[in-house]
Amino acid sequence: MQGTVKTYDTDSRTGSLLTDDRAEIAIDERSFGDPPARFLRIGQRVRFEVETASEGTVARDLHLVTF
Repeated sequence: MQGTVKTYDTDSRTGSLLTDDRAEIAIDERSFGDPPARFLRIGQRVRFEVETASEGTVARDLHLVTF
């Protein structure tokens, strides 16, 4: 799955993504699949897996598509 970073807080390492069909997916500290993705910018393209958790849909194994 791919999407675009909508929000991201570097201190808490949380935020949200928008998928191409406009669904919002949460980012948490366990979302990251590779070290460069720890520093996200709004508007970056990413690919990720989706996990359904008690708090809702969360991104997992997140990797950068654009730097």
